[in-house]
Amino acid sequence: MSDSAVTAPNPLAPKRPLLMPLAQALESLLTAAEATLPPEPVTTMDADGRVLAQDVVSALQVPAWDNSAMDGYAVRCAEVSEPGAVLPVLQRIAAGEAGKALQALTAARIFTGAPVPAGADAVVMQEDCTVVNACEGGVRINVAPTPGQNIRRAGEDVRKDAVVLQKGERITPAVQGLVASLGLNSVLVARRARVALFSTGDELVMPGDVAPQDMRPGAIYNSNRFFLASLLRRMGCEVSDFGIVPDNREATVSALRDAAQGHDVILTSGGVSVGEEDHIKPAVQQLGSLDLWQIAIKPGKPFAYGLVNRTDGSPCHFLGLPGNPVSSFVTFLVLVRPFLLRLQGQRDVAMKKVAVRADFAWAKADNRQEFLRVRRNSNGGLDLFPNQSSGVLTSTVWGDGVVDNPGGRTIAVGDMVEFIAFSDLLA
Repeated sequence: MSDSAVTAPNPLAPKRPLLMPLAQALESLLTAAEATLPPEPVTTMDADGRVLAQDVVSALQVPAWDNSAMDGYAVRCAEVSEPGAVLPVLQRIAAGEAGKALQALTAARIFTGAPVPAGADAVVMQEDCTVVNACEGGVRINVAPTPGQNIRRAGEDVRKDAVVLQKGERITPAVQGLVASLGLNSVLVARRARVALFSTGDELVMPGDVAPQDMRPGAIYNSNRFFLASLLRRMGCEVSDFGIVPDNREATVSALRDAAQGHDVILTSGGVSVGEEDHIKPAVQQLGSLDLWQIAIKPGKPFAYGLVNRTDGSPCHFLGLPGNPVSSFVTFLVLVRPFLLRLQGQRDVAMKKVAVRADFAWAKADNRQEFLRVRRNSNGGLDLFPNQSSGVLTSTVWGDGVVDNPGGRTIAVGDMVEFIAFSDLLA
Protein backbone atom coordinates (compact mmCIF):
# COMPACT_ATOMS: atom_id res chain seq x y z
CA MET A 1 0.00 0.00 0.00
CA SER A 2 1.35 3.41 -0.92
CA ASP A 3 2.02 6.12 1.65
CA SER A 4 -0.77 8.17 0.10
CA ALA A 5 -3.44 5.54 0.74
CA VAL A 6 -6.22 6.55 3.13
CA THR A 7 -7.33 4.10 5.79
CA ALA A 8 -11.11 3.71 5.86
CA PRO A 9 -12.75 4.41 9.23
CA ASN A 10 -13.83 1.39 11.24
CA PRO A 11 -17.66 1.41 11.32
CA LEU A 12 -17.60 -0.69 14.50
CA ALA A 13 -15.40 1.72 16.44
CA PRO A 14 -17.28 3.51 19.26
CA LYS A 15 -18.18 7.09 18.47
CA ARG A 16 -16.77 9.80 20.71
CA PRO A 17 -19.57 11.65 22.48
CA LEU A 18 -20.24 15.22 21.43
CA LEU A 19 -18.97 17.76 23.90
CA MET A 20 -21.66 19.83 25.62
CA PRO A 21 -21.17 23.62 25.52
CA LEU A 22 -20.63 25.15 28.94
CA ALA A 23 -23.62 27.47 28.52
CA GLN A 24 -25.92 24.49 27.89
CA ALA A 25 -24.63 22.59 30.92
CA LEU A 26 -25.02 25.67 33.11
CA GLU A 27 -28.57 26.26 31.90
CA SER A 28 -29.51 22.69 32.79
CA LEU A 29 -27.97 23.00 36.25
CA LEU A 30 -29.68 26.31 37.01
CA THR A 31 -33.02 24.83 35.95
CA ALA A 32 -32.46 21.95 38.36
CA ALA A 33 -31.67 24.45 41.15
CA GLU A 34 -34.82 26.55 40.69
CA ALA A 35 -36.55 24.74 43.55
CA THR A 36 -34.70 26.83 46.09
CA LEU A 37 -34.22 26.00 49.74
CA PRO A 38 -36.89 26.96 52.30
CA PRO A 39 -36.68 30.37 54.01
CA GLU A 40 -35.74 31.08 57.60
CA PRO A 41 -35.47 34.27 59.67
CA VAL A 42 -32.08 35.54 60.85
CA THR A 43 -31.15 38.62 62.80
CA THR A 44 -29.88 41.54 60.74
CA MET A 45 -26.58 41.35 62.64
CA ASP A 46 -26.07 37.74 61.49
CA ALA A 47 -27.36 38.14 57.92
CA ASP A 48 -24.08 38.86 56.10
CA GLY A 49 -23.67 36.57 53.10
CA ARG A 50 -27.21 35.23 53.19
CA VAL A 51 -29.73 35.63 50.35
CA LEU A 52 -33.02 37.45 50.81
CA ALA A 53 -36.08 35.22 50.53
CA GLN A 54 -38.51 38.13 50.20
CA ASP A 55 -38.53 41.77 49.16
CA VAL A 56 -37.61 44.33 51.80
CA VAL A 57 -40.20 47.13 51.86
CA SER A 58 -39.55 50.29 53.84
CA ALA A 59 -42.11 51.23 56.49
CA LEU A 60 -40.63 54.72 56.77
CA GLN A 61 -38.79 57.34 54.79
CA VAL A 62 -35.06 57.84 55.26
CA PRO A 63 -34.10 60.39 56.41
CA ALA A 64 -37.30 60.84 58.39
CA TRP A 65 -36.93 64.65 58.29
CA ASP A 66 -34.86 67.35 56.63
CA ASN A 67 -31.52 67.37 58.44
CA SER A 68 -28.24 69.19 58.35
CA ALA A 69 -25.35 67.79 56.34
CA MET A 70 -22.88 70.05 58.16
CA ASP A 71 -22.05 71.67 61.46
CA GLY A 72 -23.05 75.29 60.95
CA TYR A 73 -25.99 77.70 61.09
CA ALA A 74 -29.55 77.30 59.80
CA VAL A 75 -30.84 80.46 58.10
CA ARG A 76 -33.38 81.91 55.69
CA CYS A 77 -31.63 82.62 52.39
CA ALA A 78 -33.73 85.75 51.75
CA GLU A 79 -32.37 87.30 54.97
CA VAL A 80 -28.71 86.75 54.07
CA SER A 81 -28.71 87.54 50.37
CA GLU A 82 -25.42 89.42 50.74
CA PRO A 83 -22.23 88.27 52.50
CA GLY A 84 -21.61 89.81 55.90
CA ALA A 85 -25.13 89.73 57.35
CA VAL A 86 -25.14 89.48 61.15
CA LEU A 87 -27.90 87.52 62.88
CA PRO A 88 -28.61 86.68 66.51
CA VAL A 89 -28.39 82.98 67.37
CA LEU A 90 -31.44 82.09 69.48
CA GLN A 91 -31.23 78.31 69.61
CA ARG A 92 -28.82 75.38 69.44
CA ILE A 93 -29.94 72.14 67.77
CA ALA A 94 -27.90 68.94 68.17
CA ALA A 95 -28.49 65.56 66.50
CA GLY A 96 -31.42 63.83 68.17
CA GLU A 97 -33.05 67.12 69.21
CA ALA A 98 -35.98 68.97 67.66
CA GLY A 99 -35.58 72.70 67.44
CA LYS A 100 -38.21 75.40 67.35
CA ALA A 101 -39.37 77.20 64.21
CA LEU A 102 -36.79 79.71 63.08
CA GLN A 103 -37.79 83.24 63.97
CA ALA A 104 -37.42 85.99 61.38
CA LEU A 105 -33.97 87.57 61.13
CA THR A 106 -32.34 84.94 63.36
CA ALA A 107 -30.05 81.94 62.91
CA ALA A 108 -29.90 78.58 64.68
CA ARG A 109 -26.68 76.86 65.63
CA ILE A 110 -27.05 73.35 64.15
CA PHE A 111 -24.98 70.16 64.03
CA THR A 112 -24.67 67.36 61.49
CA GLY A 113 -27.74 65.12 61.45
CA ALA A 114 -29.93 67.51 63.46
CA PRO A 115 -33.43 68.31 62.13
CA VAL A 116 -33.56 71.57 60.20
CA PRO A 117 -35.98 73.92 61.99
CA ALA A 118 -39.15 75.00 60.23
CA GLY A 119 -38.61 78.21 58.31
CA ALA A 120 -34.94 77.61 57.54
CA ASP A 121 -34.04 76.79 53.94
CA ALA A 122 -30.24 76.51 54.09
CA VAL A 123 -27.37 75.59 56.39
CA VAL A 124 -24.15 77.60 56.16
CA MET A 125 -21.16 75.56 57.31
CA GLN A 126 -19.36 76.97 60.30
CA GLU A 127 -16.17 77.60 58.33
CA ASP A 128 -18.07 80.28 56.38
CA CYS A 129 -19.31 82.00 59.53
CA THR A 130 -17.77 84.19 62.25
CA VAL A 131 -19.04 84.36 65.82
CA VAL A 132 -19.70 87.98 66.87
CA ASN A 133 -21.02 89.51 70.09
CA ALA A 134 -20.05 86.33 71.91
CA CYS A 135 -21.85 87.38 75.08
CA GLU A 136 -25.14 88.07 73.30
CA GLY A 137 -24.72 85.25 70.75
CA GLY A 138 -24.46 86.43 67.18
CA VAL A 139 -23.01 85.17 63.91
CA ARG A 140 -21.79 86.82 60.72
CA ILE A 141 -22.66 84.89 57.56
CA ASN A 142 -19.68 85.43 55.29
CA VAL A 143 -21.07 83.59 52.24
CA ALA A 144 -24.54 84.09 50.77
CA PRO A 145 -26.24 80.65 50.75
CA THR A 146 -28.57 79.13 48.16
CA PRO A 147 -31.88 77.38 48.96
CA GLY A 148 -31.37 73.76 50.03
CA GLN A 149 -27.65 74.19 50.67
CA ASN A 150 -26.26 71.53 53.05
CA ILE A 151 -29.71 70.11 53.76
CA ARG A 152 -30.43 66.39 53.37
CA ARG A 153 -34.07 66.16 52.41
CA ALA A 154 -36.54 63.81 54.07
CA GLY A 155 -36.93 60.64 52.03
CA GLU A 156 -34.05 61.39 49.67
CA ASP A 157 -32.45 58.03 50.52
CA VAL A 158 -35.54 55.82 50.89
CA ARG A 159 -39.20 56.54 50.26
CA LYS A 160 -41.91 55.04 52.45
CA ASP A 161 -43.40 51.81 51.00
CA ALA A 162 -40.56 51.54 48.47
CA VAL A 163 -39.09 48.12 47.62
CA VAL A 164 -35.56 48.77 48.84
CA LEU A 165 -34.12 45.28 48.27
CA GLN A 166 -35.44 42.47 46.13
CA LYS A 167 -35.80 38.79 46.80
CA GLY A 168 -32.69 36.98 45.58
CA GLU A 169 -30.18 39.69 46.53
CA ARG A 170 -27.14 38.63 48.54
CA ILE A 171 -26.71 40.52 51.80
CA THR A 172 -23.47 42.46 52.15
CA PRO A 173 -22.29 44.62 55.07
CA ALA A 174 -23.68 47.67 53.24
CA VAL A 175 -27.04 45.89 52.85
CA GLN A 176 -27.02 45.09 56.57
CA GLY A 177 -26.61 48.78 57.32
CA LEU A 178 -29.43 49.71 54.96
CA VAL A 179 -31.74 47.10 56.50
CA ALA A 180 -30.91 48.37 59.98
CA SER A 181 -31.66 51.95 58.89
CA LEU A 182 -35.20 50.78 58.13
CA GLY A 183 -35.64 49.55 61.69
CA LEU A 184 -35.57 45.84 60.81
CA ASN A 185 -33.98 43.59 63.42
CA SER A 186 -34.40 40.45 61.29
CA VAL A 187 -34.83 39.41 57.67
CA LEU A 188 -36.13 36.33 55.89
CA VAL A 189 -33.38 34.49 54.00
CA ALA A 190 -32.96 31.20 52.19
CA ARG A 191 -31.64 28.37 54.32
CA ARG A 192 -27.97 27.52 53.85
CA ALA A 193 -27.30 24.60 51.51
CA ARG A 194 -26.23 21.44 53.32
CA VAL A 195 -23.53 19.75 51.29
CA ALA A 196 -21.98 16.32 51.79
CA LEU A 197 -18.45 16.14 50.41
CA PHE A 198 -16.30 13.13 49.67
CA SER A 199 -13.50 12.03 47.38
CA THR A 200 -13.03 8.71 45.63
CA GLY A 201 -9.80 6.95 44.83
CA ASP A 202 -7.57 4.31 46.43
CA GLU A 203 -4.58 6.47 45.48
CA LEU A 204 -5.61 9.27 47.84
CA VAL A 205 -3.86 9.83 51.16
CA MET A 206 -4.63 12.48 53.76
CA PRO A 207 -1.80 14.83 54.74
CA GLY A 208 -0.48 13.79 58.13
CA ASP A 209 -1.44 10.14 57.72
CA VAL A 210 1.71 9.24 55.80
CA ALA A 211 4.99 11.15 55.66
CA PRO A 212 6.13 12.18 52.17
CA GLN A 213 9.11 9.82 52.24
CA ASP A 214 6.84 6.91 53.14
CA MET A 215 4.27 7.40 50.36
CA ARG A 216 3.69 4.22 48.38
CA PRO A 217 4.19 4.34 44.59
CA GLY A 218 1.16 5.89 42.87
CA ALA A 219 -0.22 7.50 46.02
CA ILE A 220 -1.02 11.24 46.15
CA TYR A 221 -2.18 13.59 48.87
CA ASN A 222 -5.83 14.59 48.73
CA SER A 223 -5.68 18.30 47.91
CA ASN A 224 -9.18 18.58 46.39
CA ARG A 225 -10.87 17.84 49.69
CA PHE A 226 -9.32 20.93 51.27
CA PHE A 227 -10.06 23.57 48.66
CA LEU A 228 -13.54 22.22 47.90
CA ALA A 229 -14.55 22.32 51.57
CA SER A 230 -13.32 25.90 51.85
CA LEU A 231 -15.00 26.99 48.62
CA LEU A 232 -18.28 25.56 49.89
CA ARG A 233 -17.99 27.34 53.23
CA ARG A 234 -17.16 30.64 51.52
CA MET A 235 -20.46 30.29 49.69
CA GLY A 236 -22.29 29.94 52.99
CA CYS A 237 -22.86 26.19 52.74
CA GLU A 238 -22.91 23.85 55.72
CA VAL A 239 -20.37 21.14 54.89
CA SER A 240 -20.22 17.55 56.08
CA ASP A 241 -16.92 15.88 55.21
CA PHE A 242 -17.37 12.18 54.43
CA GLY A 243 -13.66 11.68 53.72
CA ILE A 244 -12.20 9.33 51.13
CA VAL A 245 -14.33 6.50 49.73
CA PRO A 246 -12.52 3.37 48.47
CA ASP A 247 -12.73 2.49 44.79
CA ASN A 248 -15.37 -0.23 45.00
CA ARG A 249 -19.06 -0.35 44.19
CA GLU A 250 -20.33 -1.35 47.62
CA ALA A 251 -18.44 1.38 49.48
CA THR A 252 -19.56 4.01 46.96
CA VAL A 253 -23.22 3.04 47.24
CA SER A 254 -23.01 3.08 51.03
CA ALA A 255 -21.35 6.51 51.07
CA LEU A 256 -23.95 7.98 48.70
CA ARG A 257 -26.84 6.53 50.69
CA ASP A 258 -25.49 7.96 53.96
CA ALA A 259 -24.60 11.33 52.41
CA ALA A 260 -28.08 11.83 50.96
CA GLN A 261 -29.67 11.81 54.41
CA GLY A 262 -29.97 15.31 55.82
CA HIS A 263 -28.22 17.00 52.92
CA ASP A 264 -29.34 18.99 49.89
CA VAL A 265 -26.32 18.24 47.70
CA ILE A 266 -23.65 15.55 47.43
CA LEU A 267 -20.41 16.79 45.89
CA THR A 268 -17.72 14.30 44.90
CA SER A 269 -14.29 14.63 43.36
CA GLY A 270 -12.99 11.90 41.05
CA GLY A 271 -14.65 8.77 39.75
CA VAL A 272 -16.82 10.43 37.06
CA SER A 273 -14.81 9.11 34.12
CA VAL A 274 -15.47 5.83 32.33
CA GLY A 275 -12.65 3.69 33.70
CA GLU A 276 -13.14 0.32 35.33
CA GLU A 277 -12.38 1.78 38.76
CA ASP A 278 -14.86 4.64 38.41
CA HIS A 279 -17.86 3.44 40.41
CA ILE A 280 -19.81 6.67 40.78
CA LYS A 281 -22.00 6.17 37.70
CA PRO A 282 -23.44 2.72 38.57
CA ALA A 283 -23.72 3.63 42.26
CA VAL A 284 -25.72 6.81 41.65
CA GLN A 285 -27.88 5.04 39.07
CA GLN A 286 -28.60 2.31 41.62
CA LEU A 287 -29.91 4.93 44.07
CA GLY A 288 -31.45 7.40 41.65
CA SER A 289 -30.47 8.82 38.26
CA LEU A 290 -27.35 10.23 36.67
CA ASP A 291 -26.28 12.18 33.59
CA LEU A 292 -22.61 12.02 32.65
CA TRP A 293 -21.64 15.09 30.69
CA GLN A 294 -18.56 15.76 28.62
CA ILE A 295 -18.31 19.55 28.89
CA ALA A 296 -16.47 21.51 26.20
CA ILE A 297 -14.14 23.22 28.68
CA LYS A 298 -10.45 22.97 29.47
CA PRO A 299 -9.42 22.17 32.13
CA GLY A 300 -12.36 20.01 33.04
CA LYS A 301 -14.62 18.08 30.67
CA PRO A 302 -15.97 15.15 32.74
CA PHE A 303 -18.86 16.27 34.94
CA ALA A 304 -21.87 14.49 36.40
CA TYR A 305 -25.26 15.64 37.62
CA GLY A 306 -27.89 13.39 39.10
CA LEU A 307 -30.27 12.66 41.93
CA VAL A 308 -29.78 10.27 44.84
CA ASN A 309 -32.99 9.22 46.54
CA ARG A 310 -33.13 9.46 50.31
CA THR A 311 -34.73 6.72 52.40
CA ASP A 312 -38.00 8.70 52.40
CA GLY A 313 -37.96 8.86 48.60
CA SER A 314 -37.10 12.55 48.32
CA PRO A 315 -34.20 13.43 45.99
CA CYS A 316 -30.81 14.85 46.89
CA HIS A 317 -28.78 16.62 44.19
CA PHE A 318 -25.57 14.92 43.11
CA LEU A 319 -22.65 16.77 41.50
CA GLY A 320 -19.52 14.92 40.39
CA LEU A 321 -16.30 16.76 39.61
CA PRO A 322 -13.20 15.47 37.81
CA GLY A 323 -10.30 14.35 39.95
CA ASN A 324 -7.45 16.43 38.55
CA PRO A 325 -7.06 19.32 41.01
CA VAL A 326 -7.16 22.26 38.57
CA SER A 327 -9.99 20.63 36.64
CA SER A 328 -11.89 20.18 39.90
CA PHE A 329 -11.15 23.78 40.96
CA VAL A 330 -12.19 25.38 37.67
CA THR A 331 -15.24 23.17 37.16
CA PHE A 332 -16.42 24.05 40.65
CA LEU A 333 -16.18 27.77 39.90
CA VAL A 334 -17.94 27.69 36.53
CA LEU A 335 -20.63 25.08 37.26
CA VAL A 336 -21.01 24.16 40.94
CA ARG A 337 -20.74 27.72 42.26
CA PRO A 338 -23.67 29.12 40.20
CA PHE A 339 -25.72 26.01 40.93
CA LEU A 340 -25.31 26.41 44.70
CA LEU A 341 -25.92 30.17 44.57
CA ARG A 342 -29.19 29.62 42.70
CA LEU A 343 -30.17 26.78 45.04
CA GLN A 344 -29.73 29.23 47.94
CA GLY A 345 -31.99 31.72 46.20
CA GLN A 346 -29.51 34.15 44.63
CA ARG A 347 -30.85 35.78 41.48
CA ASP A 348 -27.61 36.96 39.85
CA VAL A 349 -25.14 34.08 39.51
CA ALA A 350 -23.27 35.14 36.37
CA MET A 351 -19.49 35.39 36.40
CA LYS A 352 -18.20 38.96 36.16
CA LYS A 353 -15.97 39.43 33.14
CA VAL A 354 -13.88 42.48 32.26
CA ALA A 355 -11.85 43.21 29.14
CA VAL A 356 -8.11 43.26 29.92
CA ARG A 357 -5.08 43.37 27.63
CA ALA A 358 -3.17 40.12 27.17
CA ASP A 359 0.58 40.55 27.59
CA PHE A 360 1.12 37.00 26.38
CA ALA A 361 0.56 34.91 23.28
CA TRP A 362 -1.52 31.74 23.12
CA ALA A 363 -0.93 30.08 19.76
CA LYS A 364 -2.38 26.61 20.42
CA ALA A 365 -6.12 27.06 20.14
CA ASP A 366 -8.27 24.24 21.49
CA ASN A 367 -11.75 23.38 20.30
CA ARG A 368 -12.92 23.62 23.93
CA GLN A 369 -13.63 26.79 25.90
CA GLU A 370 -10.43 27.38 27.86
CA PHE A 371 -9.89 28.93 31.28
CA LEU A 372 -6.28 30.07 31.31
CA ARG A 373 -4.70 30.92 34.66
CA VAL A 374 -3.30 34.43 34.55
CA ARG A 375 -2.10 37.22 36.80
CA ARG A 376 -2.50 40.98 36.47
CA ASN A 377 0.77 42.86 36.12
CA SER A 378 1.86 46.38 37.05
CA ASN A 379 1.33 47.58 33.46
CA GLY A 380 -2.39 46.84 33.51
CA GLY A 381 -2.14 43.66 31.45
CA LEU A 382 -2.21 39.94 32.09
CA ASP A 383 0.65 37.46 32.36
CA LEU A 384 0.13 33.78 31.66
CA PHE A 385 1.25 30.98 33.96
CA PRO A 386 3.69 28.92 31.85
CA ASN A 387 2.22 25.49 32.67
CA GLN A 388 -1.53 25.21 32.03
CA SER A 389 -1.74 21.48 32.84
CA SER A 390 -4.82 20.35 34.77
CA GLY A 391 -2.63 18.84 37.47
CA VAL A 392 -0.58 21.95 38.24
CA LEU A 393 -2.36 23.45 41.24
CA THR A 394 0.35 26.10 41.66
CA SER A 395 -1.20 27.90 38.67
CA THR A 396 -4.28 28.70 40.78
CA VAL A 397 -2.12 30.11 43.59
CA TRP A 398 0.20 32.13 41.34
CA GLY A 399 -2.74 33.50 39.35
CA ASP A 400 -5.41 35.91 40.49
CA GLY A 401 -7.95 34.88 37.87
CA VAL A 402 -8.59 33.21 34.54
CA VAL A 403 -9.03 34.26 30.95
CA ASP A 404 -12.25 32.88 29.48
CA ASN A 405 -11.02 32.00 26.00
CA PRO A 406 -13.59 30.77 23.45
CA GLY A 407 -12.91 27.49 21.69
CA GLY A 408 -10.77 27.78 18.57
CA ARG A 409 -9.29 31.18 19.45
CA THR A 410 -5.62 32.05 19.57
CA ILE A 411 -4.38 35.07 21.50
CA ALA A 412 -1.73 37.53 20.36
CA VAL A 413 0.14 39.97 22.58
CA GLY A 414 -2.03 43.08 22.92
CA ASP A 415 -5.37 41.34 22.31
CA MET A 416 -8.23 42.22 24.63
CA VAL A 417 -9.46 39.14 26.49
CA GLU A 418 -12.20 38.40 29.01
CA PHE A 419 -10.76 38.24 32.52
CA ILE A 420 -12.54 36.71 35.52
CA ALA A 421 -11.00 37.57 38.88
CA PHE A 422 -10.80 34.89 41.56
CA SER A 423 -11.72 37.60 44.08
CA ASP A 424 -15.15 37.90 42.44
CA LEU A 425 -15.66 34.14 42.39
CA LEU A 426 -14.44 33.39 45.89
CA ALA A 427 -16.17 36.20 47.78
